Amino acid sequence: MPTETTNRPKPSNRSRSSWVVPVAVLTLAAVLIAVIVAVNWGGTTAEEGGSPSDNGAPTEVQNPEQPDLSAAETRDEADLLAAGPVDAPVVLVVFSDYQCPFCARWSEQTLPSMMEHVDAGDLRIEWRDINVFGPASERAARASYAAALQGALWEYHDALFEDGERRSESELSEEALIALAGELGLDTEQFTADLGSEETAQVIAANQQFGFDLGATSTPIFILGGQPIVGAQPTEIFEDAFQTALDAAE
Repeated sequence: MPTETTNRPKPSNRSRSSWVVPVAVLTLAAVLIAVIVAVNWGGTTAEEGGSPSDNGAPTEVQNPEQPDLSAAETRDEADLLAAGPVDAPVVLVVFSDYQCPFCARWSEQTLPSMMEHVDAGDLRIEWRDINVFGPASERAARASYAAALQGALWEYHDALFEDGERRSESELSEEALIALAGELGLDTEQFTADLGSEETAQVIAANQQFGFDLGATSTPIFILGGQPIVGAQPTEIFEDAFQTALDAAE
């Protein structure tokens, strides 16, 4: 697992996702780590090898007395790994891994409801892959960014988590990821170039280090309206948290 800080991606002619992590974000790591340690959560870590708890849904963590974690929001209109207006009243930051079973479950069960709020202009989702399972996860994250460069981030994301299931490691090989792009009607020649480009590698590395700097070294972890939620909680938890954040913003 990386320990040194990765340089943030530099702007290029094609890149629209270079952003500067606020300095204040670095002060939030202890808070988020304390939240994760304090609860019985069902996320997955590289060290645990992805062993879930009994139900995969840890105790909800959402306490109005906790410090505000909204500094994790970038609200960068150039961010390709995001959905929703930059000025949406509420932001959901998602720390995920394409080999995480709970991330797959959440994407199937809860993400569609969150996307309804995105479509209504009330929510922005910022996706951050932290790739705790290693190279196959990192390849999938790069592939999702390559798809995003062709305007197909969420279609590709949904295909990787089809039916709420993660793909096997063999299904996340470079050849399989390119084949999936072809199945979705993407330009596979451009996709292949973007998948292996230095720009893509920098963006994914920067997002991963951003999560690590925050203390997010397990998945899934969410920051909704500045408050943490750990694990693939039921949709109702996210709906309640969203409504609370929306009411506060208004």
